[in-house]
Amino acid sequence: MPRLFTAISIPDDVADGLVRLMSGLRGARWIERGNLHLTLRFIGDVDGQTADAVVSALDQQRATGFDLALSGLNVFGGRKPHSVFADVQPEPALFAFQAAQERLIQGAGLPAERRKYTPHVTLARLKRALPGDVAAWLTTFGDFRCDPWRVTDFHLMSSRDSTGGGPYVPVITYPLADTRETEMTHGR
Repeated sequence: MPRLFTAISIPDDVADGLVRLMSGLRGARWIERGNLHLTLRFIGDVDGQTADAVVSALDQQRATGFDLALSGLNVFGGRKPHSVFADVQPEPALFAFQAAQERLIQGAGLPAERRKYTPHVTLARLKRALPGDVAAWLTTFGDFRCDPWRVTDFHLMSSRDSTGGGPYVPVITYPLADTRETEMTHGR
């Protein structure tokens, strides 16, 4: 059974900036550069019939490209930190895109995602990291920012069944319409 999720790739220049942050935190298992991504929807382990239904549903998603940027670093887990991540700057187009995708995936027969969507790029999974060490790392690197980039596609991804996932492999790439092209063809 494949383990599937949908994601947006991180551009090379942004990934390079993130990789420069990936050190100096005891207990961190850093994500490999090639596995950095922004998850849209975790689908999970599915059989072939369900995977086909998901592919068909995602074929129906129509959207135009939009801009994203990363703004700051944070931690999941509070007093028991379990991962550090880069925050995604709030972007209404991303939330609308992800909500539309959620509806399509539910239409393919999968249950609704129970957790509120929190867009982020995981940088490390933490094992026995001390909260003070995490706080010190965030103090040093937490003001990370990057220039916006244009999202022009998204991917249906597969991962192996393991702790921490990866390697992540794109199964299908779905292009997004470019609003700049639309404006040019409509004479605006």
